[in-house]
Amino acid sequence: MKCPRVALWPLLGCWMACATAPVRAPVSEPPALVPTPSRALALRESWLTERHGLLLDMMRRHGVGMWVVVNEEFHDDPLTGWVAPPLPYAGNRDVFVFVDAGDAGLKRIALTGYATEVVNRFFERPDEARKPQEVLAELEAKYHPRTIALGMGGKRGVTRSLTHDSYQWLAEALGPQAQARFVSAAPLIEEYLDTRLPGEFAPYRDLVVLTESLVKRALSNEVVVPGKTTVGEVRRWLYDALWQARVTTWFEPDLRVQRQGMKDGFSRGFLAVADEAVVIQRGDLVHVDFGVTALGLNTDWQKMAYVLRDGERDVPEGLKRALANTHALQDALMLRASRPGRSSADVYDATMAEMKQKGIEAKVYSHPLGAQGHALGASIDFRAASRQDAPRVLRKGSYLAVELNTVTAVPEWGGQQVAVMQEDPAYLTDEGWKFFVPRQDAFYLIH
Repeated sequence: MKCPRVALWPLLGCWMACATAPVRAPVSEPPALVPTPSRALALRESWLTERHGLLLDMMRRHGVGMWVVVNEEFHDDPLTGWVAPPLPYAGNRDVFVFVDAGDAGLKRIALTGYATEVVNRFFERPDEARKPQEVLAELEAKYHPRTIALGMGGKRGVTRSLTHDSYQWLAEALGPQAQARFVSAAPLIEEYLDTRLPGEFAPYRDLVVLTESLVKRALSNEVVVPGKTTVGEVRRWLYDALWQARVTTWFEPDLRVQRQGMKDGFSRGFLAVADEAVVIQRGDLVHVDFGVTALGLNTDWQKMAYVLRDGERDVPEGLKRALANTHALQDALMLRASRPGRSSADVYDATMAEMKQKGIEAKVYSHPLGAQGHALGASIDFRAASRQDAPRVLRKGSYLAVELNTVTAVPEWGGQQVAVMQEDPAYLTDEGWKFFVPRQDAFYLIH
C-alpha cells in the first residue's frame, strides 16, 4: 500500500515502515486545531503575563517571601516554561527569582546565561558582568524574605525538581542564615499550576476535540481491518497522527482488547494492556488510552470500540448496559458529588456509596489535568483514599481527567465480566464537572 508521506525522512525508513505495517492506513492531514509555533508562543506569553499578575497573592497566602526556580542546561526544570517564557534555555544554570517586595509589589529577576528580548519583557536582568551569586545575596540582604521557597519536598516530580548541586549552589550563594529559611515550594507550586486561566479554555477545548478526532479515526475502518490489523499497528498510526497534527504526547498510547471467552485479562486491578502482536478480531471490544500535549497543556482520553461480527449491525445489549453503568458512575461523580470547596475524599466516598446502592461494581481514579497529564491538585482516586492522604479541596475552574470504570457481567458473553473504561477531560463549575466535549454515548463501531 502507499507509504505515509513523511517530509524529510529517508526513503529507506519509509520503505521499512511500509514493509512492517502492511495494513496500517496513511495519516491524512488533520484539522488545524493547534496554533503555529509562533502563534503558540505569543499565546503562552499572554498567559504568562496573567499568571505573574496572580503570583504575589499566592505567595502571600503560602507565606513565601522569595521563590527561586533553577533551570539547568539539558536538565530543564518542569516549572521553567510556566514561570518564564517557554523558550529553550541553554545557559549552564538559569535562575528565575520572585520576591515579595512589600509595597513595591512583586519583583521578578532573571539570571540567565544568554540575554533574550522576550525574557527581558518579563524580568529585570542585572548587568551580565555580575555573578548570579552576588545578585542573589544582594536580593536576600535587601528584602530579607522570611522564607525562600525552592523546588524540594512534596510528592510529585514537579515539586521536587531542584537538583542537589543547585541546592548547594544556592546555599553557598545565600549563606547559612538564609539557608535556614529554605522551605518547600510545593503548596505554592500546586496552586500556581492548578489555577486555570480563562484564556486557556478555548485552546484547551480544541486540544480535546483533536484528541477525540484522532481516537475516533484510530478506532475505525480507516485504520482497523478486522482479522489483520494488530494492536501495534494502531499504536504506530497514533504516533504518526501526533506528528501530522503538530502535537506530542506525554505517555505511550495504550490499547486493551476484551473478547468473548478470554481468560482473566486484569493486571493490578485494571484491564491489562494488550501486546502489540494481538490481532484485532470481529467481536472484540477495543479500548484506547491516549492524550496530546501542546501549548504546555495535556489531554487524557479513553474510549472504546466494538468490532461487529458477521451479520451484526449493532453492539450486543449486554455491552450497552455495561456502558450505561459507566455513565451512571460518571453522573454520580460529576453531577451529584462534586462541588467547588468540597474535599476530594468526600466526593469519592459519596460516589462509591451511590454505586454500592445501585449494585454497580465501580472504580474511580480521576486526576487533575493541565500543566502535566497527571497534574497537581485534588485527585478523586481510590488509591489516595486507601492511603488516607490529607483531603484536597476541589478548586473551581480546575481541569480533571474523569477516569473510571465499571465491571459488568454480559449475558451474550456467557456472563463474562467486561470492563468499560472511560476518561474525559472536564472542568469544575458551581454545578459540578462539565465535559469539554460530549461523552461517549455509544461504542464506536468497526465494521
